[in-house]
Amino acid sequence: MIRLPLTSILVTGLIIGCLGGAGCATLPGAAPHTQSAVAQTPPSHTSPTTAPRYTPIVVAAEPEAAEAGMAVLKRGGTAADAAVAVQTVLGLVEPQSSGLGGGSFMLYYDAKTGQITDYNGRETAPAAATPDMFIGADGKPLAFRDAVVSGRATGVPGAMHMLDRAQREHGNQDWASLFTTAESLADNGFTVTRRLGNYLQNVDFPQKHTPDFVAYLGDGKGGYRKTGDTIKNPAYAETLRAFAKQRGEVFRSGPIAEAIVAKTHDAPLPGGMTMADLKTYSVKATTTQPYSTAGDYQNRAVCITYRIYIVCSNNAPSGGIALLQGLKIAESQPIGQWGVHDPRAWQALIETERLMYADRDQYVADTDLFRSQSNAYLDPAYLKARADLIRIGQANLPPKAGVLPMKVAMDQTIEPGGTTHFVIRDSYGNVVSMTTTVESFFGTGRMVGGFFLNNQLTDFSFSPSTADGLPIANSVAGGKHPRSSMAPVIVFDATGKTVVAAVGSPGGTSILSYNLKVLFGILDWGLPMQDAINLPNVVSRGDSIRIEQGRMEPAVWDGLVAMGYKLTPVSGEESGLNGILKKSDGSFDGGSDPRREGVVVK
Repeated sequence: MIRLPLTSILVTGLIIGCLGGAGCATLPGAAPHTQSAVAQTPPSHTSPTTAPRYTPIVVAAEPEAAEAGMAVLKRGGTAADAAVAVQTVLGLVEPQSSGLGGGSFMLYYDAKTGQITDYNGRETAPAAATPDMFIGADGKPLAFRDAVVSGRATGVPGAMHMLDRAQREHGNQDWASLFTTAESLADNGFTVTRRLGNYLQNVDFPQKHTPDFVAYLGDGKGGYRKTGDTIKNPAYAETLRAFAKQRGEVFRSGPIAEAIVAKTHDAPLPGGMTMADLKTYSVKATTTQPYSTAGDYQNRAVCITYRIYIVCSNNAPSGGIALLQGLKIAESQPIGQWGVHDPRAWQALIETERLMYADRDQYVADTDLFRSQSNAYLDPAYLKARADLIRIGQANLPPKAGVLPMKVAMDQTIEPGGTTHFVIRDSYGNVVSMTTTVESFFGTGRMVGGFFLNNQLTDFSFSPSTADGLPIANSVAGGKHPRSSMAPVIVFDATGKTVVAAVGSPGGTSILSYNLKVLFGILDWGLPMQDAINLPNVVSRGDSIRIEQGRMEPAVWDGLVAMGYKLTPVSGEESGLNGILKKSDGSFDGGSDPRREGVVVK
C-alpha cells in the first residue's frame, strides 16, 4: 500500500480511483480557467480577504527577511504584503541571489476566492536585442565569463513590478510601510552572513572583479568583506524610499530608471536597453481555479493531478510546466510502495529527471509555438509513452527528447544558481510561493541605486540555431522572456480547495530536480517537509548523475551502482529549498534547506 501523509483532506472516491498510478481521471466539476482582468493600477489597501483565523508562517533564506515578513503578517497584512518586505530585505542581505534589479515568478493562492494567480515577473530582452547578440566577432558564442558581466546581459527588471501588481490586487497594508525593515537595515547596517562571507572570501566569479562590486563589497585593502562585518547601503535605502512613494514607476522613468539604462550601455559589450523598454514592461498574470486541471494549458497557471493531489506551478517560460510533466511521468511508478529506502524509488527519480530535462531543454521557451503545443507537452498518451521508457532494475540509457510537433533543437544554456525562494501563509489562509533571482551570483556585478543589475539574458541560448540550421526555441529576441528553471509550487488536496503544501528552490537548472525530490518526499513517502528537504539531492540530466553521497543511504547508493549506474558523488548542492506542509491536525509546519541559512518563522 502506498505510504501517504496524513496532511490532505481526502475524497474517498478519488482515493480509490487514483492510487493505481498513472491516469488519474480529471476531477469532476473542473471549471474553465479565466484570464485575469484586473487592471495594472487597481485601488490599493483592500480589506483582508477573510477574517484572521490561521497561524501565519514565513520560510525564507535569511532570518532578517523572514522576520520582516512575519512583522507584516502580525499587524494584519496579507501574504502579498509580506512578500514585499521579504524580497526587499533579501535583496539587501542576500545580494548574491536576488534583488530589486532582478525577476521572479510567484504563485498566489487567494483563500477567499479559491483561485491561484500565476505572476510572471521575469525580465524581458530589450526591443533592440537580436538573436546573435551573444555571438563574438569571431563568429563563435561569447565565453560565459565575458557575457555575464556585459551590458548585454541585463534584461528589463520585473520583480518589483510584479510585487507592485500583486500587492495592489491582494494587499491590505499601506505600501510604504512594507519597506521600513529593509530601509533600516540599509541605513544602519546589516551583518555579512556566513554564506555571503563565503562567496566573498572563497569563491571566484567574474562579477567579483567589476568596479561596482569592489567598491561595495571590497574591504579597501585589496580584499573583500568577511563574515561578521557590518555593511551600510544608504543608496539602497534611498531607492526603497523612492519605491515607497512612487511604487513601480521608479523603474519606468526618473533618475533610477535612467541610471539603469546608462549602466547597461557601459563597456564592456554595451547593451541596447532604452527608457522605452523600461516604460513598457508589463507583468503577465493569469488566474484560475486549482481544480481546473483539464483542457487548455496555454495561458494560465498549470495544475495537474498527481495521485490524490493537485499540484500547481507557473507556466512557461518558468520551469513549472516541465516539473509537472516530470510528476506525471513518475506517477506510473509505485514510488510510495517502494518507500524512501528502496533503490528502485531513487531510480524512478533518476529516470524521471532524465526524461523531464530532455523534453524541457529542447522545447520549453517563451514562444508562441510552445504555447500552442503546451497541451501536447502534457498530453496523457504522450506522457505514458515517455513513462514506458523507464526500465526499473537496470540502468537506462540517457533518453532523447520525445517527438512533439515543434521542429526545434536542443538547448544547452548555462543557468547558474544565483536565486532564492520563499513561502508565506498569512492569517487569512492566503499563500505565496515565490522564486526570485538576479540570475548568476550578484547579477552582472554592475550596480545602480545600491542594487545589482541582473544578467538574466544569459539564460537565452547564445546561438540561435544549430550548425545545420535547426532553430533553438530559447534564442534571443526583443521583448522575449528567457527560459527559466524557477518553479514555485502549491499543492492542493483532491478537491483543489485545501492547500496541502507549498515549496520551491533556487539552483539554476537543478531547481527542477530539487523540487521533484521534495514532492516525492512529502506526497509519496509521507515525510515532514524538513525531512524531505534533508534528503540527498539527485540531479540526473543526460549522462550525468550527481548525488550527495554523504546524505544517501549506503544501501541505496550500492543498489543504484549494482543496477549499472555511474554516479558522481558531490558533497553539496546549491539547493535552497523552503516549504510548508499541512499536518494531520490542520496546522502548518515548515522546512528550510540546511545547505543554506534559511529559517522557519511562526
